Amino acid sequence: MAVILVTGCAGFIGSHLTEKLLKEGYRVVGIDNFDPFYDRSIKERNMKSFIKHPSFLFFELDLTDGPTMEANLADIEIDGIVHLAGKAGVRPSIMSPHAYTRANVTATQNILEMMRKRGIRKMAFASSSSVYGNSTDIPFLETQDVSNPISPYAFTKKACELANYTYHTLYNLDIVNMRFFTVFGPRQRPDLAIHKFTELILHKAEIPMFGDGSTSRDYTYYEDTVDGIYKALQYLFAHDKVYEIVNLGNNQPVKLTEMIRAIEKATGEKAKIKQLPMQAGDVDITYANIDKAKKLFGYNPQYSFEEGVRNFVEWYKSVHAECNL
Repeated sequence: MAVILVTGCAGFIGSHLTEKLLKEGYRVVGIDNFDPFYDRSIKERNMKSFIKHPSFLFFELDLTDGPTMEANLADIEIDGIVHLAGKAGVRPSIMSPHAYTRANVTATQNILEMMRKRGIRKMAFASSSSVYGNSTDIPFLETQDVSNPISPYAFTKKACELANYTYHTLYNLDIVNMRFFTVFGPRQRPDLAIHKFTELILHKAEIPMFGDGSTSRDYTYYEDTVDGIYKALQYLFAHDKVYEIVNLGNNQPVKLTEMIRAIEKATGEKAKIKQLPMQAGDVDITYANIDKAKKLFGYNPQYSFEEGVRNFVEWYKSVHAECNL
């Protein structure tokens, strides 16, 4: 079976994808640098189910150091890459734009250079709905102009898509850019709203609500996103001369007030809301048109938002019960 390099394998999406690939019989080479954006122990827990799997090989590496990455992987056969690693988060990117450019753009450039040198031709790349900025053309289509990013995080993802296109054109690399839309569920990063709000509500603390609660996000349950990544990878292996951009969303935006109500229902607790002004870099709505992903490789989200929130709250409670033993 093919060997897949998964960058960011210890993260939220990466760890779930690694489990999926191993279950499907692939061999997986995982890379993660345990970025201190959140606690290392969380990522180590994410990897618990597969770190000792006979078909899994792990390297703790920083992708911004291209020569070290290439040296470590030199003798390992790689058939395809799922490049998920990078610094995430719109608001933190405004505070540290240089760090985001390095971790996202430089790291992706190093991956592309390795592909060019070694003749690795297939890559599924994690882009983001943030590239659409504050577009009022909804739902978002892959053909829309995305020349107006409103955060450093967004411009790094757009820059990576452009670099991918350049290497596709010059070196015949097959690449699918997957624009993720607010992925959530078990193992979600602790800084993200559903995780943070669940924690605050369960601890009877105030939750910050930026704006009037009318902003909407196209929340996508992680299993649907992972299924989309897997199908994009299958598509890459089945076709040549590929350069595609696809939305992997849920096509059903949820308002901030509705999200809070769903967590209240799942936890059985009432939220204490502290209303605050909108933050720089935030967009009013994300809303994916997913027709292209459906047509190309049969992407078809199955989970409702409410079901995903219930699953997340159950996972959150079980993890914290385990930690308190």
